[in-house]
Amino acid sequence: MSSASVRPVASTSWRSRVSDRILAGRGCEPPSGRRCPPGTESPVSTRLPAKARRQQLLDTSLATFARLGYHDSSMNDIADSAGVTKPVLYQHFESKRELFLELLVELSRDLRATVRAAVETASSPRQQVEFGTAAYMHWVDGNRDGFVVLFDAEVRRDPEFSEVARRVHRDLVDSLADLIVVPGLDRERQRLLAHGLVGLNEKTCMRWLEKEIDLDVDELAAQVAALAWSGLRGLDPT
Repeated sequence: MSSASVRPVASTSWRSRVSDRILAGRGCEPPSGRRCPPGTESPVSTRLPAKARRQQLLDTSLATFARLGYHDSSMNDIADSAGVTKPVLYQHFESKRELFLELLVELSRDLRATVRAAVETASSPRQQVEFGTAAYMHWVDGNRDGFVVLFDAEVRRDPEFSEVARRVHRDLVDSLADLIVVPGLDRERQRLLAHGLVGLNEKTCMRWLEKEIDLDVDELAAQVAALAWSGLRGLDPT
């Protein structure tokens, strides 16, 4: 795999700092240096059924978009990383935009389903907060590239892309708003407070992935859930 296809990243955004750490954890240099050392590159392409090839291209593009960002990634970069030719990539996706949008939809659907499934197993409002927070943060921990891509500032600036990210936010807000049951609190105020709780998880995970918070995922989830539940309980003076 030629190193000439790697573009240096000048940005110091949280995305670039986090993706450098993800690469380092895989035994790879950040984008400003070499690519992965021998033995860790993508294998030479083999013939796959169309559905499996499409999924492989989505999976491979995720790491590329997380590392370089949407605008600085090219179809050449993605094809090179997947070990296929660019014509093969275009057989499955007409454009980089189509590929990226499908990737965002897949990530958002998975995150929402993960949190929803966890909350549905809870037997009390407190457990709903605890299980939902833990599910969210474990998803982030296991899908760091996905979190970087889904919540990157580049995504927020594009109306079509940002709608996918907003859909995740709205779904989580709706779920949390149902937990804020306080006499005299109308639905609008429930949703307003739920936005704050969703933002708490999102921003905490951004900082955590930058290694600004030295906690493992279980400890972090427990502390954030305790903070959220304490705040919710404080709304009801009775």
